[in-house]
Amino acid sequence: MYRKFGKRVLDIVLVLIFFALFWWVYIVVGLLVKKKLGSPVIFSQKRPGKDGKIFTMYKFRSMTDARCEKGDILCDEERLPKFGKLLRATSLDEIPGLWNVLKGEMSLVGPRPLLVEYLPRYNKTQARRHEVRPGITGWAQVNGRNAISWENKFRYDVEYVDNYNFFMDIKIIFLTVKKVFVSEGVSQDGEVTMTKFMGTR
Repeated sequence: MYRKFGKRVLDIVLVLIFFALFWWVYIVVGLLVKKKLGSPVIFSQKRPGKDGKIFTMYKFRSMTDARCEKGDILCDEERLPKFGKLLRATSLDEIPGLWNVLKGEMSLVGPRPLLVEYLPRYNKTQARRHEVRPGITGWAQVNGRNAISWENKFRYDVEYVDNYNFFMDIKIIFLTVKKVFVSEGVSQDGEVTMTKFMGTR
């Protein structure tokens, strides 16, 4: 029952409660992003969702458009200022994604939507992460976030697909809040977030 109807109802109820209580957060963060990072305030990117269906995911931008003297865009590390790092560490950059949840493209909890270019690189087991809607947070995020290897991340994703239920989702939501406050696992050592996934040998 929860997998068929309850999870979707939980998503909608919690998102609407968040909008009712914290609508002002969108305005404050949006104005700060505009002032410190420029326009557009919202970053959008194509990501694969359930069954690999492509959708447009929304986030607050966290990087600038800084370029070198030749006009080429700088690397991610050089375009990610302190304010952008703060947005990512607190997950405030993710809140526009709640619109994706209302639209049914994402869930509050599920495997994180990754790059479209990764789709052909998954093995058969790893590809099972697309059997459910992607999430704002997930089992892998509360078990290491970006500080664990891709293989471990996908193992947690598939473990979630096989075992998720109401109590597991609530547990993940509460653990996510804890992770945000202690800023654990925001990135791999020496990386802005993670190295690109090139496939598992």
